[in-house]
Amino acid sequence: MDDLDHQLIALLRQNARESVASLAKHLRVSRGTVQNRIDKLVASRTLLGFTVRTAPDAGTHRVRAVTMIRTEGDADAVLKSLRGYPEVRALHTTNGRWDIVAELATDTLQEFDEVLRQIGKVRGVANTETSLLLSTHK
Repeated sequence: MDDLDHQLIALLRQNARESVASLAKHLRVSRGTVQNRIDKLVASRTLLGFTVRTAPDAGTHRVRAVTMIRTEGDADAVLKSLRGYPEVRALHTTNGRWDIVAELATDTLQEFDEVLRQIGKVRGVANTETSLLLSTHK
């Protein structure tokens, strides 16, 4: 997967019903390029389907966490890469020991393990520390 695929997945995560023409406009590529990318992502089983989003308290059982990320080099490039991961629900820049805080959500621990492994491989990610979110109180 390249940067365009990550951007496409991020847009689909926001609205899986967005038209191919609208996605193409956002990505500044042709509709054919977007349709071909979607077809390849489905064929490779990177995209397993299209679904609805629910509120966090709507009874879904998801693995949720925050991952603190220290970068080396271009932090903006790391942010750009992370935006494409559908498991990344929010990204925050911060000061102090960590440069970026990523909010993550997956359906299973296996998926969670895989996304952490992928984040660790992103060029510019120097170190991470992750805490699982066990319960929400407010």
